[in-house]
Amino acid sequence: MHILLASSEAVPFAKTGGLADVATALSKALSDAGHRVTLVLPHYPQFQSAEWPACENSGTTLRIAIGQSERTATLWRAELPHTDVNVVLVDEPEYFDRASLYQHSGNDFSDNCARFVFFSRTVLEIARTMDPRPDVIHCHDWQTGLIPALLELEYSNVPAFEQAASVMTIHNLAFQGRFWHWDMELTGLDWKHFNWKEVESYGELNLLKAGIVFADLITTVSPTYAREIQTQGFGCGLDPVLRSRADDLVGILNGVDDSVWNPRTDPLLARNFSASTVVDGKRACKAQLQSQLGLPQRDEPALFGMVSRMTNQKGLDLIAGCIEEVLTDDVQFAFLGTGDEYYQDWLRDLARRFPDRVSATIGFDEGLAHCIEAGADIYLMPSGYEPCGLNQMYSLTYGTVPIVHATGGLADSVIDATPENLANGTANGFSFHDYRAPVLRDQMFRAVQHYADKPGWLKLIQTGMNQDWSWNRSAAEYLRIYDRAIMKRQFATA
Repeated sequence: MHILLASSEAVPFAKTGGLADVATALSKALSDAGHRVTLVLPHYPQFQSAEWPACENSGTTLRIAIGQSERTATLWRAELPHTDVNVVLVDEPEYFDRASLYQHSGNDFSDNCARFVFFSRTVLEIARTMDPRPDVIHCHDWQTGLIPALLELEYSNVPAFEQAASVMTIHNLAFQGRFWHWDMELTGLDWKHFNWKEVESYGELNLLKAGIVFADLITTVSPTYAREIQTQGFGCGLDPVLRSRADDLVGILNGVDDSVWNPRTDPLLARNFSASTVVDGKRACKAQLQSQLGLPQRDEPALFGMVSRMTNQKGLDLIAGCIEEVLTDDVQFAFLGTGDEYYQDWLRDLARRFPDRVSATIGFDEGLAHCIEAGADIYLMPSGYEPCGLNQMYSLTYGTVPIVHATGGLADSVIDATPENLANGTANGFSFHDYRAPVLRDQMFRAVQHYADKPGWLKLIQTGMNQDWSWNRSAAEYLRIYDRAIMKRQFATA
């Protein structure tokens, strides 16, 4: 199968969030499964670093229509290291050579619609040059949402595109690519498609809606999130159209890139470990983390870790409402991340007032993130909503027991330590439904009590570590979706 993945970001080329990790890891896993994979993304030369693979200008240029004008796309090529994944970078300096990917000083670029209409049209022109052409074009988030619409409305009669299937993945429904209605001119689509059944939403052009409406199949990043976004509470205004396509909407939990996140091989850890050597391994990693953060090096206190954006969405409001009660117990906390200034200041003050129990690192440090995942005993992830989440899966992989709010991918990956689940061997963490600070407090005290039971705690750890969180599992599910999308397209054209 020839699979083209279109994404606005991918590691190591550019990253603002989990989308970049997913685009790269899924490409690798599909290639490892024996499929031809092409990853297409914009060229962001300003972010070039030593981690980039070798890139070269292919010499190929394409003229791309944007409304009544044209732009030139220059194609650069690379390969993902240690894979057969071909990478095509779409170069247009005026659009993509900027200090950030989507925003300046917290505000979206005013020409974001034009930028990603250009990118979407370029992706299809790249596909036109390929031999053989892609069997599936897999689009990720609103930045590529126009592609399924263009494939259906403009390319379906182009030779060898008749049976090319499209799959649209929603990573976070809150980001939709909404623009004023006159930006419809930039898409090149007939104005007749600007209607409530197709690309219009509440009087605006909505690029994600375009992808949802026209894609052969739609996926999102966890089964629970797929159900949640069909409700008014989580649907961000698009729940009616998602309900109308419920039979074509599938949730697939993301995976962990075990070439990066693997306690057996992670070079950033004081000691590597597996499920069978986790006790000694985590003891060494915990001591390393405590030393690095200036916390007393003691094994007895339960050490809570959190690597996150510091926002209400990530549950910082709940933590702020209960942590001082929890600090009356023999516990320690390690926080890493950035976010709202209020929470950054609050965490700094908390660390100042409890220097032997709380460490707060404001910023991001990849090495420290790995050390927290390996050295902490308990991982905090009480997100208000979480389409998939990766850190809870990193934690399970590293033997760090998560506490989560049962939403989205957190509900799909963390099985609560009820007596029944402990008895049948499925429990791997702590999960709660009622989003309130006192409930989180009780879960934290509950986790500390379980931590004191060393044999039971080891069983909880090993259950999580022995589960398959790899991208191989996720890629197999995507391959089934691709087959289904191809069959649907073939049936439609027949």
